[in-house]
Amino acid sequence: MLLAIDVGNTTIVLGIFEGSNLVASWRLATDHGRTSDELGILTTELLRHRGIDPNGIDGIVMASVVPPLTTTMIAMAIRYFGRTPVNVEGVANIGMPIRYDAPAEVGADRLVNAIAAFERYGRPTGRPVIVVDFGTATTFDAISEKGEYLGGAICPGVSISAEALFEHAARLPLVDVRRPPSIIGRTTVTSMQAGLFYGYVGLVEGIVRRMRHELGEGAACIATGGLAEMIAPETSLIEAVEPDLTLLGLRLVWERNQWRA
Repeated sequence: MLLAIDVGNTTIVLGIFEGSNLVASWRLATDHGRTSDELGILTTELLRHRGIDPNGIDGIVMASVVPPLTTTMIAMAIRYFGRTPVNVEGVANIGMPIRYDAPAEVGADRLVNAIAAFERYGRPTGRPVIVVDFGTATTFDAISEKGEYLGGAICPGVSISAEALFEHAARLPLVDVRRPPSIIGRTTVTSMQAGLFYGYVGLVEGIVRRMRHELGEGAACIATGGLAEMIAPETSLIEAVEPDLTLLGLRLVWERNQWRA
């Protein structure tokens, strides 16, 4: 079995694969202060709770955008599973040419998302692909019809925007981001929700349309991340939501680098 680990700014996602099948997954809050022992005990207990023997893990792959937790997670994998993980950041062969001017600056999560999205939606059809990831930041990644990572756009996440309104406008409350009953808000809360929610729908549509203009109008657009299932139904430009896209990409990176295990 393969343990895939995605260390994000807000959540740590764990997934267990048997072959190509994702059989279990968990989402944990990202806590920079957690030690390798805390993470190891928590991970092994989560596995046992689902009836999975930790000794059955014969490979680990990870992507991290939180440097303080990268070394912690590697230490956890070695101590509790006896495996040195394949770390996307240090892998030479991810199976995708990177055309970014500074390849080392591309987040590991963006690369594995691009790999998974191209394999599912680009390679079978010969189409370019756009990936929208609604995470702490909202990212847009462009992959050519040849399977090349071209680059993208990075925007503040919708939750960050909500927090900024609360912090910098004295009379505005902190609101949950959700679809309001109307674009015309009748209260301060629903007015803020209308601006945040539909503002992000408009942001997504604007960037995706401009990317399609450069990539080709037939480019597929795939969404992932925490708010993807809320935003996607509001626009016809997103054709599919893949909640486990990063885990799927990690599995592909593992398969392409088994010699490192």
